Amino acid sequence: MAERRRPADDSERSVNRNIPYGRQSIDRADVDAVVAALTSDWLTTGPAVVQFENAVSCAAGVDIPAVAVTSGTAALHTAYHAAGVRPGTEVVTSPLTFAATASTAALLGATIVFADVDAVTGNLDPDAAAAAASHRTAVVAGVDYAGVPVDATRLAVVAHDAGALFLEDAAHSLGSLLNGVPVGGLADVTTFSFFPTKNATTAEGGAVVTGDAALSDRARAFRNHGLVRDRARQRWPDEGPWHQEIADFGLNYRLPDVLAALGSSQLSRLGSFKARRNAVFERYRDGLSDLAGIELPRCPPNADPMWHLYPVRVPVEERRRIFEELRADGIGVQVNYIPVYWHPVFQDLGYRRGLCPVAEDWYRREISLPMHASLTVDDVDHVIEAVRKAIGA
Repeated sequence: MAERRRPADDSERSVNRNIPYGRQSIDRADVDAVVAALTSDWLTTGPAVVQFENAVSCAAGVDIPAVAVTSGTAALHTAYHAAGVRPGTEVVTSPLTFAATASTAALLGATIVFADVDAVTGNLDPDAAAAAASHRTAVVAGVDYAGVPVDATRLAVVAHDAGALFLEDAAHSLGSLLNGVPVGGLADVTTFSFFPTKNATTAEGGAVVTGDAALSDRARAFRNHGLVRDRARQRWPDEGPWHQEIADFGLNYRLPDVLAALGSSQLSRLGSFKARRNAVFERYRDGLSDLAGIELPRCPPNADPMWHLYPVRVPVEERRRIFEELRADGIGVQVNYIPVYWHPVFQDLGYRRGLCPVAEDWYRREISLPMHASLTVDDVDHVIEAVRKAIGA
């Protein structure tokens, strides 16, 4: 067990610093990259975007450049559109995720079919997904909860047996590996988020990654209003050199060069971010593993996660008290996540509690401890002491 500093007495706790649940890690190189973009000829649709898209695809282990967009939500919306999600189709996914995993497909007219999660990882259970899939399924969407990759091999089989695509919502898992393969090269299409609390940031941003050139082209068009500039693909190519057409509706999801420049700088430090997060994970494990009544996060032996969350599970009847005591002690804990179909917008569509009992039990017991690359050893030890105090150890 890692050595911990002396427990603080009440007078020390009265002047606690606040330790945020998640936080960006910005250095001088990031600032310089943004300034360079601001003083260049391109604030958007320029070379910094191309550089960032290449850097994302490199991190994901795919040859086709990523499609950079304005958020992780935009990435999901873009990917679902490119995958053919339309009215009359279904999307099978996990309820243990942020609502955007489901809501972006619902906005395209799909029916969302929620399937339960694995009790160990919190990831979509392939057996539950298989039972939920049908001939109407267009996409099976797994979510890499806390940074642990989904069982991509089995979920791909589930999707393909249904004639559907396998999408990996990797908002938590840029930098994670499964069987030595980077997340981004495991699914038919993968989406990333670059929100400030994520593994690397563009302030706001996301990306779609795929090894399928046609799917990539559809995603790239959708994020730019659906505009077609290639004369060979236009209906009226002789209109003039200025001519562009919209054959399929799209949106403006273009990521500006300024944010893309920040992203490229961040991705150059992805390895160090992972090493720091792993060190935090290990120190939490060493400092909390002897506690009774608390379940620590685990992952399969073939997974090498970039830990995005540190989710602990406590007794249902104690969760709120523990959460409030930690917050009062300056620890920025969170709960991830309320089951998606508990939200009123889904309840109004007819979804009811009890649909996915494993996910609901996970939610009722889960507390996410602070996890980010800027945490110091002293920060982590302070969190450990606060948790031990709240648990009653």
